[in-house]
Amino acid sequence: MRHSPPMPRFHIVSLFPDFFSSPLSTALMGRARAAGLVDFSFHDPRDFSTSKHRHVDDRPYGGGPGMVMQGEPLAGALRSIESPGRILLMAPGGRPFTQDTARQLAEEQDLTIICGRYEGIDARLLDIFAIEPTSVGDVVLNGGETAALAVVEAVARLMPGFMGKEESGEDESFSNGLLEYPHYTRPETLEGLPVPQVLLGGDHARIAQWRRRQSVQTTLRMRPDLLDSAPLTGEDVQTLAEIPRERPGRNLSFCLVHYPVVLGEKKSGASSLTNLDIHDIARISRSYAMGSFHVVTPLQDQLRVLDEILRHWTQGLGGSGNADRAQALGLVCPAASLDEAVAHMTARHGVRPRLVASSAVWPGKGKKQARTEPLMTPQQVRQWCRQGPVMLCLGTARGLAPEVLEQCDGLLRPVRFLGYNHLSVRSAAAILADRILGDYC
Repeated sequence: MRHSPPMPRFHIVSLFPDFFSSPLSTALMGRARAAGLVDFSFHDPRDFSTSKHRHVDDRPYGGGPGMVMQGEPLAGALRSIESPGRILLMAPGGRPFTQDTARQLAEEQDLTIICGRYEGIDARLLDIFAIEPTSVGDVVLNGGETAALAVVEAVARLMPGFMGKEESGEDESFSNGLLEYPHYTRPETLEGLPVPQVLLGGDHARIAQWRRRQSVQTTLRMRPDLLDSAPLTGEDVQTLAEIPRERPGRNLSFCLVHYPVVLGEKKSGASSLTNLDIHDIARISRSYAMGSFHVVTPLQDQLRVLDEILRHWTQGLGGSGNADRAQALGLVCPAASLDEAVAHMTARHGVRPRLVASSAVWPGKGKKQARTEPLMTPQQVRQWCRQGPVMLCLGTARGLAPEVLEQCDGLLRPVRFLGYNHLSVRSAAAILADRILGDYC
């Protein structure tokens, strides 16, 4: 005799179980419950309160605003569930809830969802139970009930039989790592706007190709971060390359400073330029569609060496046999001082650039008086690039001298500030360019 699989159950722990009455009784969810495809149980922590007035919250130890959900009533509610399965806590500080997470949870027989309230729950519950803090977005809600509904819908619709046609749950946003393509229906013309012609021809191969292109374009426009992990084809890459988009990298320029730099303990001076640094940072600048690459040294012999390198690759035999290298080295602008480099960039953009310093160490790290204000993130530098020109100063030897740091408008956090961070300047330049600009800017 063949037995049907047991009904998937959602266990909702909430101070307001009535909140779920209407949403879980309408549309697809209502039909799924009536058909026995899903089931729900509700557990109110107030039912387990030992307080005369059924209190479930109290003031936080250590002071501060708001109240905290007490551990005992919530623990009682959780222990009343015979088979809780995985336990999620809806909290803004939890791990992001994604479509991949929904797929995993759809395979569970039982799923318990705690709807947080107030300032959160007593943290000791996280040690007592296998609770997984989960967030549906970088927002703060009145409570976890709305977030719990989002999780329930995302998980339930992936369960067998819920959507009717099984393919309906997969041919949607995030199912292939990309956002979904746009949809159209009757009438064929809506307020003067026609349906794309390709959708009317009946050529399913062309329609599929068009939809894929639209999906890639929509993802680039709305959620470019998804492209880093999406499985892209060669045709997808071509689609991305053809899309005109904002290029904040054009406002960003490297400035490789050889003077003044730190040479030793409390000693500043000039360092010698390195052929590899010039070549590699120029190629990084070209690869990320950045502006001019400034090289600062006051030493005339160093400037002559730099001029010979540039002439060889942009005007001499080197450039004639390697056009890509010539393009990269053509971005290099020699300067005798940082002020001269700033003046050059000001003339080019019509406004003085913001100067951002990079450092291999966190200022004050390991000292009694550590830096208390936050350093700039790559994302903040990118935002500055969208507003106007930015010069990112890279130090040689042991780093930029204090007088250079004083000229800068911001200090970027080190590349690897939690551990070993003795990178070559060209390696650091590549990492910073990618973190600031990425592949889709």
